[in-house]
Amino acid sequence: MMKKRTALVLGMALALGMTSAAAAEELTYAVEAGSAGEAAAEENGFSYNSVASQADALMEVASGTSDAAIIDLLMAGAMIGEGTSYPDLVHTDELTTEEYGVGCRKGSDLASYINAVFSETYADGSLQETAEKYGVQDALVEQEADVEFVQSEENSDVAAIQEKGTLIVGITDFAPMDYKEDGDEWIGFDADMARVVADKLGVTAEFVEIDWDNKLMELNAGNIDVVWNGMTLTAEVTESMECSNAYCNNAQVIVVPAE
Repeated sequence: MMKKRTALVLGMALALGMTSAAAAEELTYAVEAGSAGEAAAEENGFSYNSVASQADALMEVASGTSDAAIIDLLMAGAMIGEGTSYPDLVHTDELTTEEYGVGCRKGSDLASYINAVFSETYADGSLQETAEKYGVQDALVEQEADVEFVQSEENSDVAAIQEKGTLIVGITDFAPMDYKEDGDEWIGFDADMARVVADKLGVTAEFVEIDWDNKLMELNAGNIDVVWNGMTLTAEVTESMECSNAYCNNAQVIVVPAE
């Protein structure tokens, strides 16, 4: 593990034109509070600044406020490099590999419903079509066939959502999963799939921006029904939430200014 970490930091040092891994360890990294990127920074012993979103982390690097950022690979693919919002930024090594899932309240039958929709849309090809629309098709996880929804006999979140007529989705601004391009409408792979689930429930999807660090509190307080925003299925997340099956592969990567 130590050899792997040393090689990783040395590789990043070389990408930044440094001569030693020790020099790279002295950098300050911008990370989203409560994110897998923050966890990766802590695990590697990096000095970091916690910011409100991954988009803010990129702004920190672009402005020179932080030396580097740790963000999701899928976001890096959409936001940095030629033809993007940050053409002068690049990503170097992958710190972790991980999977995305959707988070519901612990014990909620909504996770079972989402799994059934994932299964159905993967089988008919519409999940893949949505993934291609946002350029995440290579990250898509194959879904189990013929998954059936199992409704709770008591305290069914699915029944409560259908009764109130809205599915409240907790998100952050995170391309290509949830973001605004023109106007006020949220788009992205996650946003589109949340609407598919809402449509099948016979309700309207309502998107609410949340503080990512407070996602569990928002969920348990009933302010949102689901966290659907490229959420990494960490042990902490799966212990505190009822999560869907994994639907996308991802990694945490280090973003630095291009040479």
